[in-house]
Amino acid sequence: MEFLKQKYAALTEREQRLVLLSAIVVLIGLFYWGIWAPLNQGIDQQTKQLSNNQKLLSWVEEQSARAAILRRSQSGNRTFNGSLQQAVTSSSNQFSLVISRMQPQNDNLQVWIDEAVFNDLLAWLDHLESRGVQIDQLDVTEADASGMIKVRRLVLSK
Repeated sequence: MEFLKQKYAALTEREQRLVLLSAIVVLIGLFYWGIWAPLNQGIDQQTKQLSNNQKLLSWVEEQSARAAILRRSQSGNRTFNGSLQQAVTSSSNQFSLVISRMQPQNDNLQVWIDEAVFNDLLAWLDHLESRGVQIDQLDVTEADASGMIKVRRLVLSK
């Protein structure tokens, strides 16, 4: 550090002002491109993500209300007879769904699907419900491709 002080003291007054001005410009640039711009960029991304998540939430709420109305409007309680695993396997093939894993648990069946078309999954679930299979729990996340989803956990019962 002493070396730099000696070098600075050896400069003319005009050069010293130029070095100070340059140092101030460099510090301002470092602050802007190193701190300010990345923070603003992150805030913008998070704002867009929040907006998208709010739109998705409102859509899901609309669809759940619609599903509840449809469930109430269906006549009578249908009960499913037969093997739940066999019904799931055969019907999933009809709807072009590839089940990655199935695990029976008491009277329930847990199902995992790595990747599926969203509309095909809805049609399949509707088909299962029409046969009397109950959907107890569904955990879905988006996949890499547009319109594709992953079923993290689907619990079905008779």
